[in-house]
Amino acid sequence: MNVTQQTSSQANEGLIAKYNVPAPRYTSYPPANYFADFTPDQYLAAVAQTDRDENNISWYIHMPFCRKLCHYCGCNSYPMQKPEAVERYVNAIHHEIDLMALHLRPNRKISQIHYGGGSPTAIAPRFLKEINDHLLSLHATIDRPEIAIECHPGYLQAKDWNELLDCGFNRFSIGVQDLDEHVLKAVNREPSLMPLRDIFGLLRSAGATINLDFLYGLPLQTPESFARNIEAVVELRPDRVVTFSYGHVPWVHKRQLVLEKIGLPEERAKQRMGANARAIMRQAGYRSIGMDHYVLPEDELSKALDNHYLRRNFQGYCTLRTTGQVYALGVTGISQLSTAYAQNSHDIDGYMANIEAGRLDVRRGYALTHRDQMVREVVESLMCNYHADWKDIAKRMGVSREELREALHWDENQLREMEADGLFMRTEDTLTMTTEGTPFVRNVVAALDPLMVNTTRKFSKPI
Repeated sequence: MNVTQQTSSQANEGLIAKYNVPAPRYTSYPPANYFADFTPDQYLAAVAQTDRDENNISWYIHMPFCRKLCHYCGCNSYPMQKPEAVERYVNAIHHEIDLMALHLRPNRKISQIHYGGGSPTAIAPRFLKEINDHLLSLHATIDRPEIAIECHPGYLQAKDWNELLDCGFNRFSIGVQDLDEHVLKAVNREPSLMPLRDIFGLLRSAGATINLDFLYGLPLQTPESFARNIEAVVELRPDRVVTFSYGHVPWVHKRQLVLEKIGLPEERAKQRMGANARAIMRQAGYRSIGMDHYVLPEDELSKALDNHYLRRNFQGYCTLRTTGQVYALGVTGISQLSTAYAQNSHDIDGYMANIEAGRLDVRRGYALTHRDQMVREVVESLMCNYHADWKDIAKRMGVSREELREALHWDENQLREMEADGLFMRTEDTLTMTTEGTPFVRNVVAALDPLMVNTTRKFSKPI
């Protein structure tokens, strides 16, 4: 398949030139760079308020350690520590679980447990099993909870994958990033120890589901080489594939500066990488979810999209079945509640000292006003489902359609221009993204976002 010839229908170059401008990723609303000073008492007040709601529990555990730090990484990561330091950190996680359990009703159910990092698989699996067992001893689960872990395949042999299965994980997000060892060497990342086909066979024999994560816009990548990546993996039929657009933000993460010395792809080449990936995934029968996810038609995310029930939290896309109030554990972890966000300290030593002293370590966060919550509903509806029903959202928020519109930044001239460019279709009650417009959903959302009026904050480009 000559994917290059097919990209014009997927992402018109004129639209890319016009709309590939910096905009928030909207993994939360407001975005995390709007967080400010926030105290443990403010967090616990929000926990108490939301604990009364009929919402499930979603645990996020941040394991910050990496055996090597990848040059592109924008995560909160630390070089691997000595064994005793890792064990101290894991013990702090257990203490934090006990502190949080004091504030959560015991009859609530766990719908999701997710480990991110860093590289959660950098530490001994027994630590992960102990944490899972601790969490599951405090609350029952829904039927078929999602217990997921982000994996670096560069350090995992067959026995390691089997040990992770023994920990109870049923969804594995495998950070491939690229199949070309020259690209991986340039960004300081190890290639997979095992062939992906063997990993798939091992995990699928245990009934686990598999996500593959790729990153485009890295040094030495070309549109053709990245297309070969995607063509190779669709033959394995992973349940989900993610093609992240590399966000070059060296003013936030200085380690990324080294990539400029190696040389980053030109913007147009990067755009073709994303467009080629979309073309290949769609031709292979995958459905596009949100900005950069692709799923098989039978995946529950696909079914949720059909019913406009798709949701998103910091762990990624989820359904109403698995979504819940997110309680984060570990350094830099961000809790995501109905009425607030709360983030732990970036100081790992300070985090452990506070937890060991019986104090939560929340330092930053954001208390959402009712207006913020209204805008968040619109943001999530468009970012997840490519669709917003003004009447339905207004009803859920207990306001009129006019009040909802007033909460947004409604620039009718700008919206008409985007509509004329084919990004979306409108009726009096709805706004629905077109297939050609979905790569620019961040732009449409930003056009409705009151926080984007005269903002001075910096963001990455959508493509």
